[in-house]
Amino acid sequence: MNPAASTTSSLPRSFTVPALARRAVTVLLGTLLIAICAHIAFPLWFTPVPVTLQTFAVLLLALVLTPGMAASVMVLYLVEGMAGLPVLAPTPTVAFLHIFGPTGGYLVAYPFAAALTSYLRRRFLRASSARAGFAISAGAAAIGSAVILLSGALWFGILTRQPAVTVLAMTVAPFLAGDILKVIASAGAAAGLRRFRRS
Repeated sequence: MNPAASTTSSLPRSFTVPALARRAVTVLLGTLLIAICAHIAFPLWFTPVPVTLQTFAVLLLALVLTPGMAASVMVLYLVEGMAGLPVLAPTPTVAFLHIFGPTGGYLVAYPFAAALTSYLRRRFLRASSARAGFAISAGAAAIGSAVILLSGALWFGILTRQPAVTVLAMTVAPFLAGDILKVIASAGAAAGLRRFRRS
């Protein structure tokens, strides 16, 4: 009996070479999706924070991946951005300084928000009927979106030392309506992807 074959066969399926390769490809494609959505950006004249589709990509990936995989995608995305790759939303700030700029709070929240969204969806979906899947996904995505917004506001407030009302008016209020749409869209897209996989 081949010892190498025996060792390979005794490994969990998630640690086999094909499984690890699929995970690596998934993580890379996930960062590509976020990068594309980051460049769909619309600047606002009253705040340095642009409107982008980044949050949609973060929530969608969180709803279709495990917590660990979702967080891994976000961490790699941030590493790519800090390394100078053109994956972040276009701003005058360059490379790793982008993370410490006005939008840094949103960015650093991505791994935590993605992992939390994924965990909440999986945790509550097991305890409910399949018909409640969309509502649970939307609820989990809403919490993840709130984490991102609050982190962005907190960082912006620390950076600029402006009054809380001004900070919220510049970092949260302008994006609430759009984020509600992103939550609904991500939950719907995730449900569509799952139906496609089953077909």
